[in-house]
Amino acid sequence: MIVGILGSSLYLCGMFVQRKRNESGSYSVIIKEKNPRTRGNRVVMIVGTSRNERELLELERKAYEYIDSLRGPLLPMDYHDPLEDGIEKFLSGISNSHIQVIGPELIYGRLYDKIGYGELANDMFRHLVICRLFNPGSKLRTVEYLRRYLNVDYDVEAIYKFLDNLCYRKEKDCKKDGCGKSIRPEGDDIKTKVERISFAYTKRICGDSISVVFYDMTTLYFEAAQEDDLRKTGFSKDGKHACPQIFLGLLVAPGGNPIGYEIYEGNIHEGKTLIPVVEALANKHGFDHPIVVADAGLLSKSNIEELQKSGYEYIIGARVKNETEEIRQSIIGMNLQYGDIKVIDKGSGVRLIVSKSEKRAKKDEHARRKGLERLQKRFDTGRLTKANINRRGYNKYLKMVGDVTITIDMEKYEADAAWDGVKGFVTNTELDEKEVLASYSNLWFIERAFRMNKGDLRARPIFHRLHNRIEAHICICFTAYTIMLELERLLKAANSDITIYQAGHLTKTMYQLNYQMPRSRRLKSVILQMDSKQQELYDIVRQNSDKM
Repeated sequence: MIVGILGSSLYLCGMFVQRKRNESGSYSVIIKEKNPRTRGNRVVMIVGTSRNERELLELERKAYEYIDSLRGPLLPMDYHDPLEDGIEKFLSGISNSHIQVIGPELIYGRLYDKIGYGELANDMFRHLVICRLFNPGSKLRTVEYLRRYLNVDYDVEAIYKFLDNLCYRKEKDCKKDGCGKSIRPEGDDIKTKVERISFAYTKRICGDSISVVFYDMTTLYFEAAQEDDLRKTGFSKDGKHACPQIFLGLLVAPGGNPIGYEIYEGNIHEGKTLIPVVEALANKHGFDHPIVVADAGLLSKSNIEELQKSGYEYIIGARVKNETEEIRQSIIGMNLQYGDIKVIDKGSGVRLIVSKSEKRAKKDEHARRKGLERLQKRFDTGRLTKANINRRGYNKYLKMVGDVTITIDMEKYEADAAWDGVKGFVTNTELDEKEVLASYSNLWFIERAFRMNKGDLRARPIFHRLHNRIEAHICICFTAYTIMLELERLLKAANSDITIYQAGHLTKTMYQLNYQMPRSRRLKSVILQMDSKQQELYDIVRQNSDKM
């Protein structure tokens, strides 16, 4: 298009630009002037010589600029700059279909390959994961977004069929774990490969020896009313008690780097999942008996016995107010001050470590006061009965006066203040008290992993009904979380002030122009100019992914 225009001669007030082919095969760009008296042409200047088309265009542009400088600003009305004409003609042929959003692939796609997911060689899985990172939503919305902005055309039914087989195993081939959950045998499904690749990535980040692992569970709810074998109503950590849900158990290494996950029925007791998940993932990945860190929801006599029987060391949050009367009185008698750490020997190598912090005390006091206010409102309605007197929540402050009168026991409420800020930890490790507290405090890694999946990746609510599709949805979110974590690590290592949230927005306005060369008809692409923040993000990811 542009080449054809610039390759011709242009007569302008006696001067014109011409290309001359040399014997060597190169071209010279020459400015000539027509001599009316001799009826010949005089060479004014040889601007330059090249074999490269782009360099020849640049030489011609300089030639026209030289002619303009000689003739001044006043040009004939019929003058046309071939370069400008060519550019205008080229731009007039560009439509929205030629512009492609390229940022997600430049950023998340590079990290996808860096971690190792590229070896899956599955374009549909790649698109679903990357779209979950920068435009999370339903699969139907994902199909529309891919078609409109990335020029990728998938039929939604094809995606559903793909999800059915992403982690498919026939039920007859499955064994049962300690919770009655089906254990799928190792195979070549994508979920198995994703877990293997993710664990290999975690080992690269954390070192070959993983000495501490963190386990916790959360609930993911469904926008549906009916239950089935997997989706059950139960205690919801999202506050959606009327919605069917599933439990997601996640095991991570220090820093939140993922090891693996399992999903369970929505009405299971979370304490029953700890041993099966740790054992299954340890057998799958071959890591050897790390210290297991979990919160108080996983504390039970059977879990402690099973961990010790299997040779695991552990640090588990304790419910100090549920300890024996002797231990409770011992803790109260310690008269703990902020920053104090005390140890109670429970025998058989097990210790109860107790600490008190001002930050936790303020949180406990606030929660206790709010609980009392809610209880008072219920009390003022006169609807509280004898049936409400139990140890569930703040009902523990209710008491009977006489045979029929219900009242709030303020003495019990005030006595509870002695426990504000007190936290206990049960452990059989040989770590000192401060190391135990430091290890347990790192549970925020896994709490943050749940927040990122529920918030940034919108893993809930889940709109799927079939078991295989639910597992596939979790697998996609798990993969996207791993990529998000790697991006955050790179940004932190580069001392960049770009957050992962900002990075997602920056990728949405990184564009690529796809066009066809006018003469050769070759298809070509060029990434459009980025702003400073986009360029910074791109450079950080590109430089680190090139080191793979």
